[in-house]
Amino acid sequence: MRKFLTVVIVLPLLVLFVVFAVANRHFVTVSFDPFNATDPALAVSVPLFALILAVAILGVIAGGCATWIGQRRWRRAARRHQAEADAARAQVAQLSAAARANQGSAQSLVPVAPARLFAPYGRDKQGAAL
Repeated sequence: MRKFLTVVIVLPLLVLFVVFAVANRHFVTVSFDPFNATDPALAVSVPLFALILAVAILGVIAGGCATWIGQRRWRRAARRHQAEADAARAQVAQLSAAARANQGSAQSLVPVAPARLFAPYGRDKQGAAL
């Protein structure tokens, strides 16, 4: 399904790109000299389609950078929450290990109920000490 959707999206874009490039083959002069428009000090002649595609690519890169910078607060919060979760997992593992280590010694502290006495010794149905 993914390959099908890729073909459905990429193939028309590729056809559109080729048609655009063929229709706009003439060269344009791009000047970077705002003071002398007739004889610019820094000018480049490029095909129109290459200029438009280069500007579109730069726009996508600039938008991606702006989005990435704008999301830094959420990435920072995610890192902080991940660190807190890791610390909590480590603490749970440590407490579980301590509980397992103390389980044997806790069972020996509870007196064994004598045979059918009325005193509340031993454990209840859930295994809790009485």
